[in-house]
Amino acid sequence: MIFIAAATALSNLKLPNNGKLLIVQSGSMEPSIKTGSAVFIQKQDTYNTDEIITFSGGNPKNETTTHRIVKSELINGQEIFITKGDANQGEDREQTKITNILGKVSFSLPYLGYIVAFTKTQMGFIFLIVVPAVIIIFSEVLNLKKEILQLIEKRKQKKFSPAS
Repeated sequence: MIFIAAATALSNLKLPNNGKLLIVQSGSMEPSIKTGSAVFIQKQDTYNTDEIITFSGGNPKNETTTHRIVKSELINGQEIFITKGDANQGEDREQTKITNILGKVSFSLPYLGYIVAFTKTQMGFIFLIVVPAVIIIFSEVLNLKKEILQLIEKRKQKKFSPAS
């Protein structure tokens, strides 16, 4: 539970060294990175061919994409990257500028993304936060009741015990 809570928190925060935890939502990088994996990315000064990067833009919703750099070119003094998903037949249509790169994938944790995504839903919140909280509160109420009954019993015994 602590690990899941930490992963959920990390997915919402910027981490040291310009790091960020993201969730892979498609199979374009399989088998290297499975759908539902959580990937940790870090901003770099330079990027090289064969590195897996996450970048924004290049799609109508301006969503992030995690693909491998297959080529880099220098156009008008600016480095442009050609990317491709490992599972895709061809290269991506759009070229990626270094300014659009969010970071290089440092490591991935398979399937953790499914759990993190679930925790961000209403059902996940109820299941992972509300239910454990209710169980803890109920347990504490039972402990309090037990302690109160023991105190009452001790007072009754003191009241009715013969004086010596």
